[in-house]
Amino acid sequence: MMLLRRHLPLLLFCSLLAAQPPSPEQHFGHRMGADRTVLDWDRVVSYFRLLEEKSPRVKFLEYGKSTEGRPMIAAVISAPETLRNLEKYLDIQRRLADPRVTSPDEAARLAGEGKTVVLITCSVHATEVASTHTAIELAHRLATAQDARALRALDNVILVLAPSINPDGLDLVSAWYRRTLDTPFEGTSPPELYQKYVGHDNNRDWYFFTQAENRAVIEKLHNVFRPQIVYDVHQMGMFGARMFVPPWLDPIEPNIDPLIAQLCNMVGMNMAADLTAAGRKGVVVNAIYDYWTPARHYQSYHGGLRILSESASVRIATPVDIDPAKIATQGTGYSPRESSWNHLEPWLGGRWTLRDIVTDQLIAMESLLETAAVRREMFLRAFYDIQRRAAARTSPYAFVIPPQQADPGAARRLLETMDFAMVEVERAGAPFRANGREFPAGSYVIRMQQPYSSFAKTLLERQRYPDLRQYPGGPPKRPYDVTAHTLPLLLGVDVETVEAAFQAKLERTREFRFPARGLAASDSDSWRAVTAAWRENRPVFRHARTGEFAIGAAPSSEFLPLKEPRIALYKPFVPSMDEGWTRWILEHFGWRYVSALNADIRAGRLRERFDVIVFADMGAGVIENGHGRNSMPEEFTGGLGPEGAAALKEFLAEGGRILFFNRSGEYGVRQLGLPVRNAVAGVPQRDFYCPGSLLRVRVDAASPLALGLPQEFTVWNETSPAWEADNGAASAVLRYPAQNVLASGWLLGEQHLGGKPALLDVPAGKGRAILFGFRPQYRGQSWLTLKLFFNALAM
Repeated sequence: MMLLRRHLPLLLFCSLLAAQPPSPEQHFGHRMGADRTVLDWDRVVSYFRLLEEKSPRVKFLEYGKSTEGRPMIAAVISAPETLRNLEKYLDIQRRLADPRVTSPDEAARLAGEGKTVVLITCSVHATEVASTHTAIELAHRLATAQDARALRALDNVILVLAPSINPDGLDLVSAWYRRTLDTPFEGTSPPELYQKYVGHDNNRDWYFFTQAENRAVIEKLHNVFRPQIVYDVHQMGMFGARMFVPPWLDPIEPNIDPLIAQLCNMVGMNMAADLTAAGRKGVVVNAIYDYWTPARHYQSYHGGLRILSESASVRIATPVDIDPAKIATQGTGYSPRESSWNHLEPWLGGRWTLRDIVTDQLIAMESLLETAAVRREMFLRAFYDIQRRAAARTSPYAFVIPPQQADPGAARRLLETMDFAMVEVERAGAPFRANGREFPAGSYVIRMQQPYSSFAKTLLERQRYPDLRQYPGGPPKRPYDVTAHTLPLLLGVDVETVEAAFQAKLERTREFRFPARGLAASDSDSWRAVTAAWRENRPVFRHARTGEFAIGAAPSSEFLPLKEPRIALYKPFVPSMDEGWTRWILEHFGWRYVSALNADIRAGRLRERFDVIVFADMGAGVIENGHGRNSMPEEFTGGLGPEGAAALKEFLAEGGRILFFNRSGEYGVRQLGLPVRNAVAGVPQRDFYCPGSLLRVRVDAASPLALGLPQEFTVWNETSPAWEADNGAASAVLRYPAQNVLASGWLLGEQHLGGKPALLDVPAGKGRAILFGFRPQYRGQSWLTLKLFFNALAM
């Protein structure tokens, strides 16, 4: 007994150690952020399962599957008492989010009871590996810490920590990095997209929701937890500041509540102060990144903050030694070499490591949690007030979507997008009058008197991006991304804005049906039926004049057989997001195709295998040359070269079709000798600039390419060419109007586009080259101009 008493403290200590979660070092075999270390997703998942098993502060959540079937996980971290009553706190979130059912007095009481919900999302861009390391270290700290700051965060915050929202990319990048370790190619990016279809654009999919990962994050995290703060953790280039945090640059999208922007400023400046207090240099605010497009900012239209940090990168996980002379002299909104109010202590070169990134991100995360804890009640009150202002919106009163639509499939997709984002859609049970006209029964109405009206409004209205210049009369200030996001124009859906209030018999619905139009050329669903018939080996016919389809038998002699085309989509080893989006669109609509690599094209005899070859938007140099020698392993270098160009010329001569999207048309001009030129090439940006906008076009000539399209519509122009040809050398299918070209976004110098072709059909031998001066499948959203693409495939 005496022996037992003597050793009891030791036994209790050992028991306590056994109950503690293992440290990251114990589980992974190295410190988080150690040089030249990357992670495997299955080991990340197993670690978070261990944290749940060993700590009452952690709840493991598997909330979906990635594109390639990996588990998508998050850790819900808070005080044990909070996790035991998690449903209670989620109910508080739901009630605060809807001021129509919660009075101000009730909201004040709930704000006193509730917790600030923080969602941290990591490694959406898979080559930005640091934040998954950081998430693991943060989770372990919160699971085990006993200091006052950590306990304050646990008591006042519910943290939803997603260690990677792109697990497929995490494993792909890790495998590539290990493959190239100790070779000249260590630290390079993989020769394929790090998300199967869209690569880097997975962080541009937060309002149309095309990809499995984005849909899971929205449906199971955002829409369930309704976070007051979302912190999206990223990396950037290595030759400027070490870390960006808000405030954001102008412009701020006008549908983002001013209180959201002000709270972003507060949180970001607290982060910056804590980083500086910890001796970290190179922190910049109010630079580089704007607060414009909802493609990156879902929560900002749902009552919460979107905080972004961007850390200077290394070569995946390999340290870099940066010569002070290589630090950039000028960045957007600051000078990396100089001190200014928004960049007080420059970092002027030296060694930079993965651990440095992890250190900065940990400081920023813990700063955010401290702010969220200390200002808990303020954040909850603000969350309610922001939704209350949204639900009190009077201008416009509503948007109306009539039931008679040229493209019922696109109209349904528009309403499904709204519904997925928790926007309430109502259906009229009887005719009603609004805007001085009568709308029929079956019309869909999106009233603005609801909490998430900001999301609907920004996507249904037209954008007017401000004319921002580097100095008066000088070149434009480049937007961080694009400037337009008007879904009715992208999809080709008739949506009417109604300013004045009206009376109607309306009922909430989540099912969206539009009158069938048969197999009309204008209906996106018709193409699904056509590709399904081809897969089932059923005959398809098309009306030569209207473009209407028939399946099984031809209703009249005007319907001609339509054979399934043999499609090749060029896939370079320089990853192309536009190529990935094209793959996604083809599969989404049921087309069969082959991805053609350099060797497949260079092998020649293309006409024996394909009817049509598609080149997505990419530079001519990428197609011709690809990766240079000694920049990547030999098997991934080179482009089409002379052999590929010769094979494509032969393909055209023998009757094949080649489709060039946007910039890739320059390859056709340079290497295939197409007799066209880019009318806006060489025009200075101060005189002509279109950084991602919707522009008006008109059908200029009767062409099978334009079947199913109205006489006037919009196309997506993003630093796009304006192809023109000598008389007789090509047919201009689409043309920009002489004036009033801009429909939504930002355009400088419309006179350089006015009257120019936007789509050329160029005869070449027995075949033809079709040059799109835009991206007809832009980010999977531009369903209206998909008809041009599909017509070109099947003509």
